[in-house]
Amino acid sequence: MAEHDLVVRGGTVVDGTGGPARSADVAITGGVVVEVGAVAGKGTREVDADGALVLPGFVDIHSHYDGQSTWDNHLAPSSWHGVTTAVMGNCGVGFAPVRPSDHDLLIELMEGVEDIPGVALHEGLSWEWRTFAEFLDAVDRLPHDIDVGAQLPHGALRVHVMGERGARREPATPDDISQMGAIARAAVEAGALGFTTSRTLNHRTSKGEPTPTLTAEADELVGIASAIGEAGTGVLQLVSDFGDLETEFAMMRRMVAESGRPLSFSLAQSPLAPDQWRTLLARLSEANADGLPMTAQVGVRAVGILMGLQCTLNPFMANPVFAEIAELPPEERARAMAEPSFRDRLLAAATRSDVRGRLGGRLIGAFDKMFVLGDPPDYEPDPSTSVAAVAERDGRAPEELAYEILAADGGRNLLYLPFLNYAAGNLDAVGEMLVHPHTVPGLSDGGAHVGTICDGSFPTSLLAMWGRDRARGRIDLPTIAARHCRDTARTVGLLDRGVLAPGFRGDLNVIDHDGLRLHRPEMHYDLPAGGKRLLQRVDGYLHTFVAGTETYAGGEATGALPGRLVRGAQAPPA
Repeated sequence: MAEHDLVVRGGTVVDGTGGPARSADVAITGGVVVEVGAVAGKGTREVDADGALVLPGFVDIHSHYDGQSTWDNHLAPSSWHGVTTAVMGNCGVGFAPVRPSDHDLLIELMEGVEDIPGVALHEGLSWEWRTFAEFLDAVDRLPHDIDVGAQLPHGALRVHVMGERGARREPATPDDISQMGAIARAAVEAGALGFTTSRTLNHRTSKGEPTPTLTAEADELVGIASAIGEAGTGVLQLVSDFGDLETEFAMMRRMVAESGRPLSFSLAQSPLAPDQWRTLLARLSEANADGLPMTAQVGVRAVGILMGLQCTLNPFMANPVFAEIAELPPEERARAMAEPSFRDRLLAAATRSDVRGRLGGRLIGAFDKMFVLGDPPDYEPDPSTSVAAVAERDGRAPEELAYEILAADGGRNLLYLPFLNYAAGNLDAVGEMLVHPHTVPGLSDGGAHVGTICDGSFPTSLLAMWGRDRARGRIDLPTIAARHCRDTARTVGLLDRGVLAPGFRGDLNVIDHDGLRLHRPEMHYDLPAGGKRLLQRVDGYLHTFVAGTETYAGGEATGALPGRLVRGAQAPPA
């Protein structure tokens, strides 16, 4: 008779503690790891992992599945890339609390900030909730392929309490702050992992309006944080332009000091201030030395815009001749662009150099920063291979080359424009950020930017690029597993997962590390109402288990849906 539900045998175990890799078996019973080592007992299911890596499931703490989690059992693309727990509600955007009269406003906010088609949200959201607790219940009713945790978004909260005043970014009154604080505390007590806000001009509604939280004053944020602190649980998350870095960081310190709750913020290298990230890391170290728990979430590669005939953006979308075919299906656009007469007219036409009001819209003519993505994709392209550089060597205009690229392969080709973390034309800054003692991998934005960015594959890039391929700055696998499994989980208070040791959740991946390969992102039209989204397949994930149940085998879904809503912080094993 089997003693365990599952035994994964003979793999190279990288357990998430930061300790060295070792050959070992992993036994799981009742959804929990019960033994790691030479396991004598048999399993109802036995998996031969000889020659493969065995890692804990990745814990992705920066996703935007707030809508998708209410209608879709499969939280792809994250679940395709070894993620077994995803945390949504980041950047202050989400769908609860909400009054029926504000449904459209929250959809416009999510559509604009996170590039999720409004038509899909209108079709897919049931709006069977008003309070955040009711939203959690709605997510909880639908089983998923991975676990999901939710955070309370400031944008929805502010509009719910302040109405049009909140949407117009008017200052909150003491009564407004008191009401927001009470709702935030109730949300955390109902199972929210924390509270999130946005303070960046990059975040706008689909109508081009700044997010309602952009200019929220320190008293408002500290007041909400302090109310959460009264609950004795919950985390804080923030994204900011850091225009006035010292003032902004002082406010963040105050949020932590007066609430007693840990805070994380998004950190990336901006081309407008390419060394600011170093200052932020210095301030981060000072805060932790002063007893203020703060963490920076960092990307594992550049944040890059994808442009193509099927994407939200392409270099010719502002061209008046392109407007003639803009509403055609992508295949018909590609056929039209193959006609020499159309090509000549388009390239001869005057065009604006940007499309304001859309993330990346000001960059659609930046051919010196634009690269062919390729298959497999190259996420650290040499500047000498940019569209402008290649066109110059060929003696022709970059627009002509870009046109040729996009019209080929049935209009499926993609141009890649890395706009954050790539100021020096390489990922050296990313490497430094990743190994800082107070950072964790994040910012994958799984479920978001579905027509513009496809970074749900960040966990795979971390393993393949930084753990295997990169010529310099390579990161050892024990550090990778500790950072993206245990440490990310700890950042949001999930102390029961991210480690392969007795008592921890039975979430794990069996991976062919040598065979780990990303494919070029592809556009799918499978969101509600036929909405489009970029998805990216990968080879090399042999088995993924959530609470001891196999969810993916050889990259294909098994049909099992063991994933559930994670309600609130989770205690470590006894």
